[in-house]
Amino acid sequence: MQKPGKATPGPLSLNTATVKVQWSLAECIEGCLRHGITGISPWRDKLAEYGVANAARHIREAGLTVTGLCRGGMFPAIDAAGRRAALEDNFRAVDEAAALNAQCLVLVVGGMPAGSKDIAGARGQVQDGIAALLEYARPAGVKLAIEPLHPMYAADRACVNTLGQALDICDALGNGADDTALGVAADVYHIWWDPQLAAQIKRAGRRILAFHVCDWLVPTRDLLLDRGMMGDGVIDIPAIRAQVEAVGYDGFCEVEIMSSENWWKRDADEVLRVCVERHASVV
Repeated sequence: MQKPGKATPGPLSLNTATVKVQWSLAECIEGCLRHGITGISPWRDKLAEYGVANAARHIREAGLTVTGLCRGGMFPAIDAAGRRAALEDNFRAVDEAAALNAQCLVLVVGGMPAGSKDIAGARGQVQDGIAALLEYARPAGVKLAIEPLHPMYAADRACVNTLGQALDICDALGNGADDTALGVAADVYHIWWDPQLAAQIKRAGRRILAFHVCDWLVPTRDLLLDRGMMGDGVIDIPAIRAQVEAVGYDGFCEVEIMSSENWWKRDADEVLRVCVERHASVV
């Protein structure tokens, strides 16, 4: 059957979390070269291990596109000092993204501070933090991509849980449909279930700055570390891809699989080989 949207998906990018246990960032870069993967999205811990200058040079020499830097965010804190420390770390993340020429800095916004039950207050802190970060990121030419996470993470990882909530922040901060300095990262793992998904993708338009793929396994054995390879779960990835393409997204499909009991235990070259095959066959 013909897939919706383009006959083939956009180019493939490797989010380094997919092989974080097996490989360093340098090994990820070389692995992308071996397997014909043209994009990469590093995590900041691996970037720190390698060094920003070393990584930037290696990625540039390899001819890879940095589709995103993971991650900024984690804005809420119990007091003003904590919020300031979080913002300063986000400023460093913007600097790192600029050094890598990353297409965006992905924001996992954070949940409620320890001991808090005030999710509305946490969301207010997130919006305030993003507003301050946007003032720093604009002059640096770094785009910010709010990544809504599945509601199961609302308490501890991300109190922004739908594309609609993320776009509300964009709108509140004055980022209309034609302003892509602040946008969203659409990860199918986190948004596939949303009954408002199609409408919110249309609303997002050009503000979709990144598109992440993996799959939702049934049953899911671990809420964080049991993501599936594309095609092994229940998400209709081509349908979501067609929707984001219909509003103008023409970038990379970034594979991000956190899998402590399966893919992290396999040979990393095998993992990349399967990613490439599934990207062509089921994305």
